[in-house]
Amino acid sequence: MKIKFTCLILLSIILFTSCSHLYEPALYHQDIAYQPKPASFDTVKAANYISGGLNANSNTQYNDFLISGQFNLSRGYVFNNFNLAYGAFGVFGDYQSDQANRNEINYFSDKFFGAVGGRFSANAFVTSGRTDFRFIGIEMAYSHEFGGYANYRQYLNTQPGYFVDPRTDLFTIGLTSEVYFHNINDVGFQHGIRLFLGSTLGYDKLNTTFFTDQTTTERTLNSIFPKVSYFVKIKNFFGTVEAGGNFFIRFGYKF
Repeated sequence: MKIKFTCLILLSIILFTSCSHLYEPALYHQDIAYQPKPASFDTVKAANYISGGLNANSNTQYNDFLISGQFNLSRGYVFNNFNLAYGAFGVFGDYQSDQANRNEINYFSDKFFGAVGGRFSANAFVTSGRTDFRFIGIEMAYSHEFGGYANYRQYLNTQPGYFVDPRTDLFTIGLTSEVYFHNINDVGFQHGIRLFLGSTLGYDKLNTTFFTDQTTTERTLNSIFPKVSYFVKIKNFFGTVEAGGNFFIRFGYKF
């Protein structure tokens, strides 16, 4: 009897720990990234941008850690009081699970993940002196995830006792506002500070499992996320630093 009682307690602990852990897409709230565009004071009105960078972030519960490398290729245009950009990207990374969950039946220490996708960005602006005020803009991104971590989520989605968002295709959209300017007497030395606020669209299974105690308003607010980006360009070389549930640093070249 004592052995049966002990086994029951251990099983309850295992089920509790598995049920308290979220398994989300690797790029959840991580698919949006700054897309460079020519400014009104640039002599070239269309340009290509190639870059590579390193991204580090955690999941929603801040107990798993993800690190990845990203490659980006985009093209940007500037018109009278309007500009836009579109591009493609690829991501390769490692998803590291919280060591506190090592007693789970399906525990893993880390798994590979990858993704490919595309982005689109556009905004209206007004110019004052050496500054473009990109006062309203729209950002969107589509990504498809693959690899061991995506396969793992698909498997857990068939098992009881786990909270899983099995999506491998994400579509994120949001609004931006940016101040973009160049140094005094140096048009080639440029800066941009951008704010983004958006959400990933589509059915999130966690809303009907893990977040069932929340109201519709609370679940909607949970899905909205901010990002802040700093962009700097010196001649044809540029870099970005982004934060918002993550830290993303990137370097590239304009041509």
